[in-house]
Amino acid sequence: MYAGSMSDIQRVPRQPIPDRPLGKARSIGLTIVLTIVTFGIWTFFWSYQTGEDLKKYRGDGLGGVAYAIINFLFSPAVMFLMADEVAKLYEDAGEEPPITAVWGFWFLLPLIGNLIWYIRIQNSLNTFWTMRGAPYAKGV
Repeated sequence: MYAGSMSDIQRVPRQPIPDRPLGKARSIGLTIVLTIVTFGIWTFFWSYQTGEDLKKYRGDGLGGVAYAIINFLFSPAVMFLMADEVAKLYEDAGEEPPITAVWGFWFLLPLIGNLIWYIRIQNSLNTFWTMRGAPYAKGV
């Protein structure tokens, strides 16, 4: 039985599962810049891409189109739903999730709350994908 900490386990790269397509690790800074430059329009593309990555890997979830539509109609809901899916992604792998649906409450703090939530969720996704063999992307 392994007596080390969870952080020791997370540092060991895992082999990709051949029948599950890995998501893309995205640049946090570039996505923030694109969101600012496009006055928030980039968030629809990001929601779509991330939702598709999650659904393809897990075989379950809302998917990109649903996330883009929800983002358009009521964007704070995406903060709860996507955080929940990322938590399930980690739980399915038998790991402690670094983010849960409760993180969606960051929407209550305008602008800075969205930034904190986004950085946390994208960092969680980047860690998950790269630990399974996905290359870290310099672009979006």
